[in-house]
Amino acid sequence: MLEGHSGPVFAVVFSPDGQLLASASFDNTVRLWDPASGASRGMLEGHSGPLRAVVFSPDGQLLASASYDNTVRLWDPATGASRGMLEGHSGPVFAVVFSPDGQLLASASDDNTVRLWDPATGASRGMLEGHSGLVRAVVFSPDGQLLASASVDNTVRLWDPATGASRGMLEGHSGLVRAVVFSPDGQLLASASVDNTVRLWGPATGASRGMLEGHSGPVRAVVFSPDGQLLASASDDNTVRLCDPATGASRGMLEGHSGLVRAVVFSPDGQLLASASDDNTVRLWDPATGASRGMLEGHSGLVRAVVFSPDGQLLASASVDNTVRLWDPATGASRGMLEGHSGPVRAVVFSPDGQLPASASDDNTVRLWDPATGASRGMLEGHSGPVCAVVFSPDGQLLASASEDNTVRLWDPATGASRGMLEGHSGPVFAVVFSPDGQLLASASDDNTVRLWDPATGASRGMLEGASRGMLEGHSGPVRAVVFSPDGQLLASASDDNTVRLWDPATGASRGMLEGHSGLVRAVAFSPDGQLLASASDDNTVRLWDPATGASRGMLEGHSGPVFAVVFSPDGQLLASASDDNTVRLWDPATGASRGMPEGAFRGMLEGHSGPVRAVVFSPDGQLLASASFDNTVRLWDPATGTSRGMLEGHSGPVLAVDFSPDGQLLASASADNTVRLWDPATGASRGMLEGHSGPVLATLGPGYRSLPRHA
Repeated sequence: MLEGHSGPVFAVVFSPDGQLLASASFDNTVRLWDPASGASRGMLEGHSGPLRAVVFSPDGQLLASASYDNTVRLWDPATGASRGMLEGHSGPVFAVVFSPDGQLLASASDDNTVRLWDPATGASRGMLEGHSGLVRAVVFSPDGQLLASASVDNTVRLWDPATGASRGMLEGHSGLVRAVVFSPDGQLLASASVDNTVRLWGPATGASRGMLEGHSGPVRAVVFSPDGQLLASASDDNTVRLCDPATGASRGMLEGHSGLVRAVVFSPDGQLLASASDDNTVRLWDPATGASRGMLEGHSGLVRAVVFSPDGQLLASASVDNTVRLWDPATGASRGMLEGHSGPVRAVVFSPDGQLPASASDDNTVRLWDPATGASRGMLEGHSGPVCAVVFSPDGQLLASASEDNTVRLWDPATGASRGMLEGHSGPVFAVVFSPDGQLLASASDDNTVRLWDPATGASRGMLEGASRGMLEGHSGPVRAVVFSPDGQLLASASDDNTVRLWDPATGASRGMLEGHSGLVRAVAFSPDGQLLASASDDNTVRLWDPATGASRGMLEGHSGPVFAVVFSPDGQLLASASDDNTVRLWDPATGASRGMPEGAFRGMLEGHSGPVRAVVFSPDGQLLASASFDNTVRLWDPATGTSRGMLEGHSGPVLAVDFSPDGQLLASASADNTVRLWDPATGASRGMLEGHSGPVLATLGPGYRSLPRHA
């Protein structure tokens, strides 16, 4: 099991020669792995938002990653060095693909466009406009002469990548198109839609070649066999279907999964088919007969992606359990797992060179591992309380751990020796982070302070050698939230003392105290572009601030009870707040105005809950809003109109947290009834109840790890 990501893994891909494996995660990073040994080959940092896709160039010399930060980044996979950032999209980038000759790169975005780039220089080669909805997928034809894009506007569009000219719009689907793929010879194009069908097209003319029916749920993925003689489709109806693309005739339905099927892929020789599902498993099939060839179990979360190595000797699967697993497809055997902790593992991280994973646990220890063998490289003991966080310095020469024993400890990861204990906090330390240049260490605590440290003065192997570079004082209540601005130039902390404070992390100097709230501040969030800061308070208001100046940008009034949560929409155009007054309110963060229909009954207040609303979250595409309440329910809303989209009932206790899956197809709710429930946000139907906890569930872990403060 390849551990290291701190968020769900959305994509995984082998290099063309099979010597590297790249994984893209909602923790904003790409990680490189040696698939033969499982050893880390490096972590690629730079994106400021979750990653949706990662792809190697045909010659394996470049790696491209696509992110919710609206950019594509290029990397040298051999060294991990950045090769450039491609800017231009005004929305999250969902897909990225190289042309067959590697001379062009195409990216598909939430801004309804496809962009073309020169990967050698990073220069823009054109913007392809025409879709009226976000573009989910983009693919080149095998000869590189055509480009196809699939959109939520229910269409596929064809383009000439050399000129950017439109070559046609393929209409027929009655629902958004999730995937599009060319046959190996380029003579057919297949598109998969939420209208439960796959459609076939002649890409040269745009003519329909048939509609493949049979699925009873949305189709998520479609793929041709290497010889083009079979077409496989994966659906929310828990099945994979095989058909003859030449005639459209069914060649079988593969049943066995107990959850929706997210991905399907043929082995390079076409002798095996692998499917990945929300039932936490990968299944192998014989595509010639439809017979099962095995079920690969081990993931503890839904499996988002699956891929064969170029030689077909390995299979890699990526899951929302934050791991990538490697399998032997011939036998179904796992290729390894790291064990040793006697308590829950809160964090795992690789050293910058990828040679040393470290994990932090409630068993009060940090463990180091040999990623090639899975063997323990040492147990770092010293903390007398659970270890909440662990982080390497940028150069990999130090390891810092933060604990509920009120201390931060420094370690020499090469030897496991102690480099010092940083004392000063008088309450549990919940977070610790190095500055990008490694010259500062910041820790946040329940003792009302943020502390900055000079890790270089901890050179002695003894205690108390890490001299404090400053205690960021000012808060008179616990500091539960601390967040860097997207560019890292500011640090914001929110406290029970009714204020938000801004700090210069380079000097520890105060950059301002944001006053105005008359009640404790429960939440703080930067806008996606970092130009605004929003804070939510028990004074019944949300306040907007200019983080560059500390100036107030407005007070959003309307709630008649404490505001528990605040969140920006993915495009930053809306702000949602959840309150003890049983309502959710929507705001225009640019003006502070309540967002509602000009003449309609909706005036920006979403009513329906009969108890306090504890959490609120937008779906990844911004089309839905979910709210969780003490009335034991979750409610779904259309944020554009404010209309109710359904009430999800089933919990027998207050619902404390709610979160969408990365692709927006699942909703998870956490409750004081000790359970997590899964829902289909499109229909409101229950997708299962996860039992096992012996106490209230305070959070569902997804991107951002939305959780309740301990004092709440």
